[in-house]
Amino acid sequence: MCKSEKSIYHRKLWEMKVKFLGGSKFKNSLVSRSRMSLWMIRAMTILLLWSCFVHLVALGEMWGPRLLKGWPSCFNHGHDFPMAAAQDMASLPMKIALPPKRIYQNNGYLMISCNGGLNQMRAAICDMVTIARYMNVTLIVPELDKTSFWNDPSEFKDIFDVDHFITSLRDEVRILKEVPPRLKRRVELGVYHTMPPISWSNMSYYQDQILPLVKKHKILHLNKTDTRLVNNELPVEVQKLRCRVNFNGLRFTPKIEELGRRVVKILREKGPFLVLHLRYEMDMLAFSGCSHGCNRYEEEELTRMRYAYPWWKEKVINSELKRKEGLCPLTPEETALTLSALGIDRNVQIYIAAGEIYGGKRRLKALTDVFPNVVRKETLLDSSDLSFCQNHSSQMAALDYLISLESDIFVPTYYGNMAKVVEGHRRFLGFKKTIELNRKFLVNLIDEYYQGMLSWEVFSTTVKSFHATRMGGPKKRLVIPNKPKEEDYFYANPYECLQLLHENENGNSLDETK
Repeated sequence: MCKSEKSIYHRKLWEMKVKFLGGSKFKNSLVSRSRMSLWMIRAMTILLLWSCFVHLVALGEMWGPRLLKGWPSCFNHGHDFPMAAAQDMASLPMKIALPPKRIYQNNGYLMISCNGGLNQMRAAICDMVTIARYMNVTLIVPELDKTSFWNDPSEFKDIFDVDHFITSLRDEVRILKEVPPRLKRRVELGVYHTMPPISWSNMSYYQDQILPLVKKHKILHLNKTDTRLVNNELPVEVQKLRCRVNFNGLRFTPKIEELGRRVVKILREKGPFLVLHLRYEMDMLAFSGCSHGCNRYEEEELTRMRYAYPWWKEKVINSELKRKEGLCPLTPEETALTLSALGIDRNVQIYIAAGEIYGGKRRLKALTDVFPNVVRKETLLDSSDLSFCQNHSSQMAALDYLISLESDIFVPTYYGNMAKVVEGHRRFLGFKKTIELNRKFLVNLIDEYYQGMLSWEVFSTTVKSFHATRMGGPKKRLVIPNKPKEEDYFYANPYECLQLLHENENGNSLDETK
C-alpha cells in the first residue's frame, strides 16, 4: 500500500472512531435523560397517590361507615367482612327523602312565644305552623315558655329535633332558626309589632286581620299561642297539616327518644304495662283549688301557693263543690278504687307519668297497697341517665309522653293538655286503649260506695258499663257552634286525619279499617 493510500485509510479510521465515540456519548445522554424523566413521572405518581390516600383517610374519619369501613380493605379490623359490614350498615340511619321546598312569595316573618306546659305548647306550635303556611310567611323557630310555674329554661332545640322540624315541613312552610341578618338588628332593638291573637279564631281572622299586619311591619310577634285556632269549621287540608306537624314534624331530640326506648324496653321485659297520668301534683291542686283528702296544713299550703301567682285568677274556691262537678283530679285513693273496679290486674306494672306526687309516699300508699308494681322513671333509671333533664320539666314531660304512647293502656286522672294530646296521638297510632274517666260520674259513685249505699259488685259493674264506650275508639268530634271551649278538643280527637271510618249517607259508621 502506498503512502497516500495509507494516509487516507488512517484518516477514515480516525473519523469512524470519532463518530463511534461521539454517537455513543449522544446515545448515553439520551438514555440518561429518559431515565430521569421516568423517575420524575414515577415520583409525581407516588406523590399524587399519597395525596389521594391522605384525603381518603380524612374522609374516612368523617364518613367511615359510608366510604371505607364498609369495604373489604386494610381499614377493616375484623376478619369476617360480611358480618362487620352488616353491623355497620345496620347502624346507619335510614335515608329519608326530603320533600321539595315550597316556592312562594314571602309576605314577612312570624315570631311566636309559646305559653304553658309542654303539651299546651306542642299543640300551639302545630297551629302556628299551619297559620304561617296559609299566610305565606316565614316562621322563626318557636320560643318556649320560660316564665311559667315550672320556670323551665329549655329551648326548642333542647326538646325537639329542630333540623327535622325544619326539613320535614319545608314543602309547606319556610322555617328559619332565627331572623335573617338584615332584620336581626330590628329584633334586638324591639322594632317589630307584637300582640296576642284572639283565641279560637278561624283562618279568615288570620288572613283578614293578621296578614295585613305582617305585610306592614315585616316582622310580627305573637306572644300567646295556646288555643288560637278553632277546633272545627276549618278546611280539611288545614286540619291535616296540623296533624302532620304534630305526628311527623315534632320529633323529640335523639337523646330523649333513646332514653324513652330504653324505659319502654325495661317495662316490656316484665310484661304489659299501664301508664297512669296521676295529675296529683302540688301546682295542679293549688291552681284548681282541689284539696279533697288533704289535712288542714296542706289546705293552707295550697291556698298560699295559689295566692302567690297573680296570673292564677281564681283565688277563693270551694273544693268540695268543684270536686262534685268533676273538675278535680282523682286522688290516689279514688284512682286505686277506680282501677280495681275496671278490672285492672293488681300485678300489672303501673308507670306513673307525672311530677312529684303531693304528699309523697304517704299519699301514694293508697295506690301502692292495691297495685304493688308501681314504678317511675326515677326508679327504672340511674340518676346519671336523667341528669341532662333534671330541673327541666318539659324534657321530663317529653320522656313521659313517649312512654305513654307505647303503653298497653293509658289512664289520665285529669283531662289536662297532656291527657288530651296523648289521647289524640294514641288514636292516630291505631286507637290504642285510652280510658277516658268521667270524674263527675266517678266521685259521686265513689261517695255512695264509701257510704255503704252500693255493694262492690254493683259499684264495679256500674263503673265498667259506663266506661265501655270511653276507651279511645273511633268517634266523630263533638261540635257545639259558637262554644269552642265545650267542644271535643281537636288534638284529643283529630278526626279528619284518621281516615279510618267509612260513613253512609246518613253519617252512620259502617266499618273500621286499620
